Amino acid sequence: MKCIISEDVVLSRPLDGPLSAHIAGFAKWLRDEGYALYSRHRQVRLAACFSRWLGEESVDLSNVGSEYVSRYLRTHARQVKISRGDAAALRQFLDFLHRLGVIPAERISARPLSPVEQVVHEFERYLLHDRALAQATAVNYAPFVRGFLAGLFGGGPVKLSRLCAADVVRFVQREAPRMQLKRPKLLTTALRSFLHYLRYRGEIPHNLADAVPTVPNWSMTSIPRAIPPHLVRRLLASINRHTAIGRRDYAILLLLARLGLRAGEVTRIELEDIDWNAGSVSVRRKGGQRGILPLPADVGAAIAAYLRHARPRNSSSRRLFLRSRAPLRGFQGPVAIASLVQHNLTRAGIKAPTHGAHQFRHGLATDMLRHGASLTEIGEVLGHSSPETTRIYTKVDLNALRPLALPWPGGIR
Repeated sequence: MKCIISEDVVLSRPLDGPLSAHIAGFAKWLRDEGYALYSRHRQVRLAACFSRWLGEESVDLSNVGSEYVSRYLRTHARQVKISRGDAAALRQFLDFLHRLGVIPAERISARPLSPVEQVVHEFERYLLHDRALAQATAVNYAPFVRGFLAGLFGGGPVKLSRLCAADVVRFVQREAPRMQLKRPKLLTTALRSFLHYLRYRGEIPHNLADAVPTVPNWSMTSIPRAIPPHLVRRLLASINRHTAIGRRDYAILLLLARLGLRAGEVTRIELEDIDWNAGSVSVRRKGGQRGILPLPADVGAAIAAYLRHARPRNSSSRRLFLRSRAPLRGFQGPVAIASLVQHNLTRAGIKAPTHGAHQFRHGLATDMLRHGASLTEIGEVLGHSSPETTRIYTKVDLNALRPLALPWPGGIR
């Protein structure tokens, strides 16, 4: 006797077990998330077999958790071949049931943090919540603070009140020479931030941030690696805008090239951030700031085409751009946009200055400068919080810098 779950998922046996009432809802959720028919059928069949086994084992719903997934798979491995994705599929089924409130959340016993890790964790929380800094900032600062504390206290208790200026100086003098490029500057910045935090918390009596040595850090030592306009045009022309992925990628690349957005800013755009009447887009900048930028006509047309003809209509996500594969959600972060850029550059056979998304940002700034835009205007478009950040683009305007060069002694007259 067949059991019809949905119009396109049919099982060979009737549903049974304590979770049978939720199998159809799980099948609908899988369809809404964009899973292919074969994947939906496999996951629904697994969920049905798991429910039947729970009934045979007389397992109460209040006890259902991931440990039963492991037991179920071990039991059935003797009878049928277990596929590599079966465990992940059943955990996804449990997550679905948890969101419905059918089964309780699992109590995961967290590994106790070492004294050093506890201090680092509290410092990260301060950066994210009290200072409203980006996640990347906390991630970048944490290893330096961890190394500083571990070198002083090892695995024992962390007695912050015993810190002194000599500890700070020794750490920088030991670590900075081993590093390359801008890492020593990041080290001292992270250490100053941590010591300011300790002073703010009253953990240390003096402001030891003043004891952090200054390391050599010549500003603007490199030229921004900008993709030239002709390569941008070639890349955009190479995209097949008759496909859903092509429409999405074309709109994303236009945002990068025309507005100079950071990769993370693109991923965070939501449907409500676009004001079609005003012709503008609201951008979530670094540090939790908001910026309103005008939406060029070609960018708006590309986004509208994606929304009308390519963006999945059954997704509940409010993110503007969604993944092309299930589950249909927004991109996880900047790395996904960088991967998208690299894929399209490789497909088009373009040898760009870099593989990442930031080259479009540099390209826009360089082009604006060459067309007479001021550094203030460029900084406003790019969302720079400091004019010093924008000054680096003066190095790419060679025509303006050439008259300032002094003649070479003994050169051609």
